[in-house]
Amino acid sequence: MSTRTARTPRTEHRCAECGWTTPRWVGRCGQCQAWGSLVEASPLLAAAPRGAGAPAPASPVRAARRASEVVTGGRLERLATGLAEVDRVVGGGLVPGQVLLLAGEPGAGKSTLLLAVADAVAAAAGPGAVVLYVSAEESVEQIAVRARRTGARSEQLLLADDTDLGAVLGHVEQLAASSERLALLVVDSVQTVSSSEVEGRPGGVSQVMAVAGALTRLAKERGLPVCLVGQVTKETTVAGPRSLEHLVDTTLTLEGDRHTALRLLRAVKNRYGPADEVACFEQTDTGLREVPDPSALFRGTRDAPVPGTCTTVVVEGRRALLAEVQALVATTQAPVPRRAVSGLDTARTAMLTAVTEKHTGVRLHASELYVASAAGMRLSDPGADLAVCLAIASAARDRALPADVAALGEVALSGDVRAVPLLQARAAEAVRLGHTRLLVPPGAADLVDGRTRRAARLEVVASLGEAVRAVLDG
Repeated sequence: MSTRTARTPRTEHRCAECGWTTPRWVGRCGQCQAWGSLVEASPLLAAAPRGAGAPAPASPVRAARRASEVVTGGRLERLATGLAEVDRVVGGGLVPGQVLLLAGEPGAGKSTLLLAVADAVAAAAGPGAVVLYVSAEESVEQIAVRARRTGARSEQLLLADDTDLGAVLGHVEQLAASSERLALLVVDSVQTVSSSEVEGRPGGVSQVMAVAGALTRLAKERGLPVCLVGQVTKETTVAGPRSLEHLVDTTLTLEGDRHTALRLLRAVKNRYGPADEVACFEQTDTGLREVPDPSALFRGTRDAPVPGTCTTVVVEGRRALLAEVQALVATTQAPVPRRAVSGLDTARTAMLTAVTEKHTGVRLHASELYVASAAGMRLSDPGADLAVCLAIASAARDRALPADVAALGEVALSGDVRAVPLLQARAAEAVRLGHTRLLVPPGAADLVDGRTRRAARLEVVASLGEAVRAVLDG
C-alpha cells in the first residue's frame, strides 16, 4: 500500500531592502549587504512532485481579442502638465491610466516639481475637475507653505496628508462619489505610504510593491494618471525592489548637484514616449524654473579667453548642449602630485590625461592637475574627449585657445580623433551660440549640412597632435 508524503511548509527569510531570500536567518543580507534587514516571510510549501499541485484552470475575466480588432481610438489623448519641458520629456503629456515615478536625491526638487505640475493641471482641468496631492512626508500646512512660495494657488488643487494606503484610496473613492472629477493623483512618496494588510515596515520590499501595485491598478481601472515620488539610495538608484521600475509606465530622475541651481529631468523608462529625453530646470526661491535654452547655463562668460578652457557640445538625450571644460595645471613639491576631477568620469579623465601627455609633448608627471566642467554639469559624453585634452594642453602651456573654437570628437588611446553621434546637431548648436571655428573628426563634412558649413569653418583634425597644432601652435 503506497502512502503519499505530505507537503511540509518551510520557513523563508526575506531581506526588507532588496528582496533576497534565504532558508536561514543571517545577520547580513547576501545581496545588498544590509545589516539586520532579514525578516521571516510567510511559510512556503515545499516543492511538490512533478505534475502535482497544478492550479485548476479558471475562466478569464476578459476574453482574449485579436490585435487587429482592438480599437485604440487613433492618437493617444494626452493631459498637458502645464510645463513645456515636462511635457517634452514624457512625450507630449500624460496618458490616461499612466503611472509615472519621479525619483531623485533629497532636496533635488521632486515635490516642488510635482506640486507645480499638479497646480498647472488643476488650473487647466476645467470646471468640475480637481487634482489630489497626497503627501505621506509633510503635513497639509507644510505643503501649503511651499505652495504659496511657488505660486500654486489653484482652487481645484486638493491637499491631503496620509500615510495609510487605505486612506489614500478612500480619498479617491470620496471624489468618485461626488460630482467632482479627479484629473490627476500625486502621491509623495511611494516609500512612505504603507498598507495595514501587508506585513513589513514602510519602505520595505513587500510594502513598496503592495502600494505601487494598488495605485497602478487604480490608475488602469479608472484611466487616471498617477504620479509617484520615489526616493533613491546612496548609489542614486531608485530605492526599493527593481520590480518597482518594471511596474510603472514611466520612470523619471531629477538630477543635480546640491551646490548648483541646475536640475536635469531625465527619462529612464517611458512606455508612451522617448526614453532618452532630457529637460533642464533652474532652482530658484520660487520653485523650479524651466530653462528652454540650457546652453546658457553651461558656458562661461568672460571678456577674453583664458588658458585651460575649451568649449564643446555634448548630447543629453536628444538635446545638444554647449559645455565648457576647465583645467588647471600647477607645479608642486609633493612626491605624488594630486589629480582631482569634478563633473567628469575620473577613470576616463585619467586616460585622456595620459593620452595628452603622450601625444602633445606636455609634461604633467610633476604637476598637480584639476579638471572640471562649468556650472556643475556632469559630462559623460565621449564627444567631450577632444575638449578635455585641449583644455589640459592649454593649461599646461599656459596659452589660451581662441574664443571662437569648439572641439567635437572622441579621442582614442592612439591619439586619433573619432566621429561622434549627432554631429550635425552638435555643430548647429555651436554655430548658434557664436562659435565659428569647429574642430571635427575626419568625415564630418559629409555629416554637416550646407548651412552650418557656410556659417562656420570646419577644421578636420585626424589626431590630437593635429588639433593642438591647429589652435595652440598657430
